[in-house]
Amino acid sequence: MKTPYDVIIKPVVSERSMSDAAVKKYTFKVDKNANKTQIKDAVEEIFGVEVAKVNVMNVNGKLKRMGRTTGMTASSKKAIVTLTEDSKEIEFFQGL
Repeated sequence: MKTPYDVIIKPVVSERSMSDAAVKKYTFKVDKNANKTQIKDAVEEIFGVEVAKVNVMNVNGKLKRMGRTTGMTASSKKAIVTLTEDSKEIEFFQGL
């Protein structure tokens, strides 16, 4: 059984995710095998908020070169979590 900390790997801090945080949308990098229900339960348990919607996307790895050798970066999964209107905000994103 996975703990909520195994499902949520880390928050994504970018210009777009910071602008979405103003309307209670938060972006996280999640486990590749996690589904929407597991992500919702993990965010609610870790941060103590109410989740309204979860959007999930698979991010493919990119082709990178170092001289003549080529390789791929790791693929991952990203989740955009929308909170309900009466839910409190996540404090982690407020200080950034």
